[in-house]
Amino acid sequence: MRVLGAIEAGGTKFVCGIGQEDGSVIDRVSFPTTTPQETMGLVLDYFSGKKAEAIGIGSFGPIDPVLGSPTYGHITTTPKPHWGGFNLVGAVAEHFDVPIGFDTDVNGAALGEYTWGAAQGLDSCLYITVGTGIGAGAVIGGQLIHGLSHPEMGHILVPRHPEDTYSGFCPYHGDCLEGLAAGPAIGSRWGKPAGELAADHPAWAMEAHYLAHALMNYVLVLSPQKIVMGGGVMKQSQLFPLIHAKLQELLGGYVQHPALNQEIGSYIVPPQLGDNAGLAGALGLARLALAGA
Repeated sequence: MRVLGAIEAGGTKFVCGIGQEDGSVIDRVSFPTTTPQETMGLVLDYFSGKKAEAIGIGSFGPIDPVLGSPTYGHITTTPKPHWGGFNLVGAVAEHFDVPIGFDTDVNGAALGEYTWGAAQGLDSCLYITVGTGIGAGAVIGGQLIHGLSHPEMGHILVPRHPEDTYSGFCPYHGDCLEGLAAGPAIGSRWGKPAGELAADHPAWAMEAHYLAHALMNYVLVLSPQKIVMGGGVMKQSQLFPLIHAKLQELLGGYVQHPALNQEIGSYIVPPQLGDNAGLAGALGLARLALAGA
């Protein structure tokens, strides 16, 4: 099999790896996300001599994934210091003359779960990460969703929980979904990081309220055949049954399908690829780039 390179470019860390066309990861390494110069120096050193035939990049955003755009391959309006306007694809292409696939980290993870994970064999899926931020990517009809740019499903507006007085932390919208339900919002609202809150803490019912409202919108608009929820916050497994119950309550029986009724526990699931979802997705982006070269 051909050797492929993968970069999962996160706001906290970059994960780089070498793998194959079947999604298998042969080698992986991670670096803290500091400045572009320092982080990309480590990334380029890692791939030197690896002989990857294509490289896939799944990046934190917002990004410009539109081929032909003057800023294609750039990270755009991110609040991450030093990275706004950085040409990520250009930095890699300058050193490696191979096809490069580029998309959001969540679109990459959606592609990974669709190709090799929880949504394998289906026609569509949604991948949502709930961690430092909230983002979602989607495969519909076998294709990753793009339009003017890429989906920004973490920034939709959701109804406030009636007992929530937290103002929201999103620097652009305040109390959008990310501003109310991402990890930093949980920590700010309750005074402790999500991982330190007890499983029966009222934080989780509130979190399920926000996430279920978002899922209701995604289900009604996109009608995905599988929803995969990952990220640090979703490692709190008690969230899944709370989300299942709240979503069913919100839908009120309007959409009649076994996946949303009797089988909801196998419809909204953790990543089958686990912590490799993003890296496998980047391998999928590399595979698409190689096929289109």
